[in-house]
Amino acid sequence: MVLGTRTSTLLFASALALAAALPAPDFLSTYKGTPYHDSRYLGGAQKIPGRVQCAYYDLGGEGVAYHDTTPKNEGSGGLNPADGSYLNEFRMNEAVDTSYTKFHDAIDNNPYSIIMPEENQLYVGWTQPGEWFNMTVDVARAGTYSADLLYTSNRGGAISIDVNGVDTSGPIAIISTFNAADPVAWRQWHHWNIMKSMASLKLAKGKNVLTVHILTEGNMNLAYFEFKPS
Repeated sequence: MVLGTRTSTLLFASALALAAALPAPDFLSTYKGTPYHDSRYLGGAQKIPGRVQCAYYDLGGEGVAYHDTTPKNEGSGGLNPADGSYLNEFRMNEAVDTSYTKFHDAIDNNPYSIIMPEENQLYVGWTQPGEWFNMTVDVARAGTYSADLLYTSNRGGAISIDVNGVDTSGPIAIISTFNAADPVAWRQWHHWNIMKSMASLKLAKGKNVLTVHILTEGNMNLAYFEFKPS
């Protein structure tokens, strides 16, 4: 049977209306990423309350667990030469740029850090606007949680945090850690600080996926979020 143009148009419009009326696919049921694990970190969703490590972003690759603007890891296997060591080769075949704090030559234990980080603290760095990464977490109790962030930021800028695919935080202004008193130019990327209660997120009990978006400026090193009940 050949349908007339008017009939075809009405059927098409009805199909669009039906599709619009259906609920959007649930993020958690369609998400293909999985919690990170390796020989040292046995895996499983990171716990909240607790410390959620950015470098333990999910497995799943580009477009699923993260988006990075360059295919090469600028830290592991790049700045940190591939020498067989765990820290230098950490996730070196993935595009998200990762490194760790170093205490030789006053790199990350320099006197211009506001907060002294732990030595060998992993972090996500070389960040650029438009990049993002996912972290699967396991929340002990439903509620509102505040997050402290250990970070550096040469230029300030902004990030945001999605919860299960929904922007929950809105833009979060990141305080610059630039210090003109430091005579070593490259060390501006290594002035560590903690932003207290930089975000407040409402989280359901059990599995949640947090997406960290770099909105403006970039040039941030993001180490971890420390989540506590508000």
